Amino acid sequence: MKTLEITLKRSLIQTTPKQKATAKALGLTKVNKTVVKEDNASMRGMLRIINHLVNIVEK
Repeated sequence: MKTLEITLKRSLIQTTPKQKATAKALGLTKVNKTVVKEDNASMRGMLRIINHLVNIVEK
C-alpha cells in the first residue's frame, strides 16, 4: 500500500478551527513535524482541507 509523508510547513496561527482540528487529528502539532500515513480516500480528504499548510511526498 502506498504511504504519504506529510510535513507541516506553515503555522496553524490564524487558521480556522476545522483546519486546526484536522492537523491535530493527523498528528501535526509543530512546524516541520513529519508523519507517515497510509494513502486512502479519507486521508486525501483531510489533506485537501490543509493542503496550503503541508508538504506531501508519496512513497
